[in-house]
Amino acid sequence: MKRRDLLQGGTLALLLGVQQIARGATIVAVRVWPAADYTRVTIESNARLQTQQLTVGSPPRLAVDITGIELNPQLRELVGKIKPGDPYINGLRVGQFAPNVVRIVFDLKQAVIPQVFSLAPVAAYRDRLVLDLHPQEPLDPMEALIAERLRDAPSSTAKGDADTNVAGFSPHEPSRFPPHLPTAPGAPVPSAPVRPGTAAVDPLGELMAQQAGRPGPAVSAPPAAPGRSPGAPSPLPPTLPPLVGSIPLKPVPAAPPSVVARSGTATANRTDRLIIVALDPGHGGEDPGATGPAGTREKDIVLQVAFKLRDRINASSVNGNPMRAFLTRDADFFVPLGTRVQKARRVQADLFVSIHADAFTTPAARGASVFALSQHGASSSAARYMANKENESDKVGGINVGDHEIQVQRALLDMSTTAQINDSLKLGSAMLGEIKNVGARLHKGEVEQAGFAVLKAPDIPSVLVETAFISNPEEEANLRSVAYQDSLAEALMRGIQRYFAQNPPLARSRQL
Repeated sequence: MKRRDLLQGGTLALLLGVQQIARGATIVAVRVWPAADYTRVTIESNARLQTQQLTVGSPPRLAVDITGIELNPQLRELVGKIKPGDPYINGLRVGQFAPNVVRIVFDLKQAVIPQVFSLAPVAAYRDRLVLDLHPQEPLDPMEALIAERLRDAPSSTAKGDADTNVAGFSPHEPSRFPPHLPTAPGAPVPSAPVRPGTAAVDPLGELMAQQAGRPGPAVSAPPAAPGRSPGAPSPLPPTLPPLVGSIPLKPVPAAPPSVVARSGTATANRTDRLIIVALDPGHGGEDPGATGPAGTREKDIVLQVAFKLRDRINASSVNGNPMRAFLTRDADFFVPLGTRVQKARRVQADLFVSIHADAFTTPAARGASVFALSQHGASSSAARYMANKENESDKVGGINVGDHEIQVQRALLDMSTTAQINDSLKLGSAMLGEIKNVGARLHKGEVEQAGFAVLKAPDIPSVLVETAFISNPEEEANLRSVAYQDSLAEALMRGIQRYFAQNPPLARSRQL
């Protein structure tokens, strides 16, 4: 080939531009991840795709044109991947709209806020086009927790009570940590902590009361419990579609008058409120986490362990105060690291426990570990390695990164307090001791520290538990065992109880 021919070919490639170069792109896989928080559609290809999208209001539809490709069997599979339980997508159509243009039309169950973005190749993935369908009114983790609490313990809302408050929550309590700080622009500025005996608005009580179908208390004085006609509907938030892996909001039946909340009158040694433990099953959705030699996926194992621990927490109490578990994810979908922290803070969690399964480059590594946050570097090279690996989750799972998200991540570390880290170390030590007591092997006998992004809630004692090395064949088999999962959940539960026995939960005053 002559030099002139090479120059002409290079000039032609430059003149064609991005869309023409992408014309050779081929779709290699499609995936759909429905969840109550949002539904994600992923289109994986061997080259970066170019798109345009159009939203139509009535009925709600979303049209996405992908340029430079031809319709192939992989894209056709997308139609069959939409399930009836998807909270946002009713169905879709895909076809060759024009030469080199494929159009996908999503028939929606409700108006959505679409986010369409591309992800560069990472891990086992090639180029990905991601379509995230978010509700126009984002789901509130606090409302979800309240709805679950009202469903499982309706007796606690049978009557207004100044001592027990609504469903075990108490509005006026001093905090062990600094006041809640906003994590996004426009977030409300927290007020000063309310001193005991001072009348103040209880927004949480009002919110719970609205969902329970009665007016909420505006001040600490007990309001009269107004009657309601048997057939009168309870006031509810705007209608939502069926949720995946969540509890629908619905009126709560009235409880017998003799039944009262489990928490009694608050005393100096007893806080009359719900004890909330945020459980964070790692990875999910596009991010499978580590994979064992037999194909076991970390994201599946840690969700199973979280469910078992949730059931134990929900059946327990601390000094007579009921406990409640809140899961940052309760299905197979991806939650960004920063969102996991924000969810835990939104529900004013007393503890945060992130559950994972280790992996290493060789199958010889084994044993469970517990980690806490460090502000001054990792406690070991292994801890640094683990933190770096876990912090890559957002790249694999896929987030639409903007300057704001980066700033929030950096700000969270700056906000972390010495008190939070000290309490995290206490919690980690209690858990590590109980894991050892059930006969599980420990990778290290003390809590390690590193800069895990998911542990950066400044006001919640937070630990990350690596349950075992899923890359070790023997420990992978253990992780798949129901008996081992049960013993592990029991150990973590006893660790939580042991922590609270030595560090009784103090009152919360973080603003909702």
